[in-house]
Amino acid sequence: MSGETKQYTLELKDIHKTFNPGTINEKVALDGLNLQLNEGDFVTIIGGNGAGKSTMLNAIAGVWAIDKGSILIDGNDVTSLQEHKRAKFLGRVFQDPMTGTAATMSIEENMAIAARRGRGRTLKWGVTKEEKIKYREMLKMLDLGLEDRLTSKVGLLSGGQRQAVTLLMASMQRPKLLLLDEHTAALDPKTAAKVLALSDKIIAESSLTAMMVTHNMKDAIAHGNRLIMMHEGKIIYDVRGEEKKNLHVSDLMAKFEEISGGEFANDRMILS
Repeated sequence: MSGETKQYTLELKDIHKTFNPGTINEKVALDGLNLQLNEGDFVTIIGGNGAGKSTMLNAIAGVWAIDKGSILIDGNDVTSLQEHKRAKFLGRVFQDPMTGTAATMSIEENMAIAARRGRGRTLKWGVTKEEKIKYREMLKMLDLGLEDRLTSKVGLLSGGQRQAVTLLMASMQRPKLLLLDEHTAALDPKTAAKVLALSDKIIAESSLTAMMVTHNMKDAIAHGNRLIMMHEGKIIYDVRGEEKKNLHVSDLMAKFEEISGGEFANDRMILS
């Protein structure tokens, strides 16, 4: 390997994004953002409102074009690739349980679509017997009783059940990068804890590289091997390993105030 440049699973180089430039509503969302993720990193991302957390995930996913910089996934420069062409590298779970699944289709049909993502379209869209057996086994792992409801419409599931199914679907093809964008924020605490435990299990068992935006500092400390804090479109703190494990919420707040020179004003993060 000597002489070769290290290949990261994700590399963000000098990313800039300003919304509504030149208008009264101009907002600098990402300001020279740099980040490198090794294979198998599970990074939790915190920061106040408007820090750039979701904007960073949207930039990676190609939801809109960045103004400057480059984005590499597994060594592939995807900066100018459209969103649907990046989808083969990515799995994503959103804050809203309604996003990411087709409500009027059954659980097995939703899973079949996820399994075929990125493949050539054929007329053969039926769910095979082998697939049904496989999906039932996968759903059993969720421990939500969904393995006996393969033909139920996804729209009939609770928010937590939908997020669990979406998580399975997002990880089915072992994406290079799994993006979790406040994926438990809309759930009650008990259901959120279950979905987080499931996230840990799926990420560990499939050896995925993952990024999780959360508004809950305790969750950010408890999950993953690395934590980054964002402020005004930049990463202001990056901690991993043992040092991360030994953190407390008070440490994070003190760190934020020390680096940013301001009070941590997001009550939602402090109180949760």
